[in-house]
Amino acid sequence: MSKPLFSVCLLSLTLASCSMVLNHLPGVYTLEIQQGNIVEQDMIDQLKPHMSKRQVLYIMGSPMLKNVFHQSRWDYIYADKVSGQDEVKKRVTLVFNGDELAGMQGDLKPGGGVPTIKAPKEQTVNVPKRDLDKTLWEKITSLFGFMRSGGTDKDPENLKPKPSEAPY
Repeated sequence: MSKPLFSVCLLSLTLASCSMVLNHLPGVYTLEIQQGNIVEQDMIDQLKPHMSKRQVLYIMGSPMLKNVFHQSRWDYIYADKVSGQDEVKKRVTLVFNGDELAGMQGDLKPGGGVPTIKAPKEQTVNVPKRDLDKTLWEKITSLFGFMRSGGTDKDPENLKPKPSEAPY
């Protein structure tokens, strides 16, 4: 009786110790988990000293943490877990002096981003007009024999209705 109980306990401990290995099995789908405020370098670059709390709130959004004992400190924390990759964490702390931004600490620094070339948002493309012999509808109906031989020409004589023959 004690041998099966011992085996079950040993098996459960073995499986519990392998839980980190089981997280990275190939072919197993795991959800992408984003938590906190999305913090990007361009948002940090927009922050300037002596900005009001309202302006910072507009750029960064609501802080993740507002300490009751330190009202002049706002914490923005962002964590992104993509399947098969390590978790990416970004943390930014903004310190205010009264109503003005006094300092910044964390993983992202103003002006520290790599300059990127941004593509223009709108672009006009001129597409040359195609000269088609038959439209798509004419091609489809000609497959079923609904069109007369030769199709519809652009000649006005072919567009006029033909007189019907007299009955016998």
